[in-house]
Amino acid sequence: MRFLILFIFLITNVAANELSEIKNIVIHKDLKTYDNLIFLDKKDQKINIKDFNGSLVLMNFWATWCEPCKEEMPSLDRLQNDPKLNNLKIFVINIEKENLKKVNKFLQELNIKNLEPYFDNPITLAKKLSLRGVPTTVLFNTEGKEFARIMGSIDFDDLKFIEWLKNYN
Repeated sequence: MRFLILFIFLITNVAANELSEIKNIVIHKDLKTYDNLIFLDKKDQKINIKDFNGSLVLMNFWATWCEPCKEEMPSLDRLQNDPKLNNLKIFVINIEKENLKKVNKFLQELNIKNLEPYFDNPITLAKKLSLRGVPTTVLFNTEGKEFARIMGSIDFDDLKFIEWLKNYN
C-alpha cells in the first residue's frame, strides 16, 4: 500500500514538473465551477457545456485577427483527432461579432478539418470566465469543472501536454 501511494505521488509530481515547461498553463488546485456556460453554434443554436459532462472539454477562445490563434489552430485541430484522447471535445469559440463566412474562410485557409466554429455572441461567456486576451484555452474535467487554463498560445502537438491531458481524465 505504501508503495502504491508513493508511486502515485511520484507520477503526479513528475507529470506536473514535465508540464512546467509550458510557461503559460495554470493548473488549479481548487477546481472552478460555473453555472450555465452557454455559447452558440454556427446556426445560432445555444450549446451548454453541461451537455458534455462525461467528456473532457477544451474551450479555445480566439479571433480571426489574432496571429497566435492562427499559429496554434492547426495543432489544436490535430489534437481533436488524437486517438489517445477519444474522450476529448474541443470547442473553438470565436469572441468577435464575426460573420460565419469570415470565420469559415479563416478555418479553411488553415486547413482545419476536425473542428467546427462556435461563437460567444454577445460576449457573455468570455466575461463569465474572466478572459484577459486571446488565445485562451480553458480545460474542464468530466464533471464540468475548470481544472486548468492556458493563457496565450501553445503547441497542442506537445507530447508532454498530450500525455498529461490523457492521464488527467
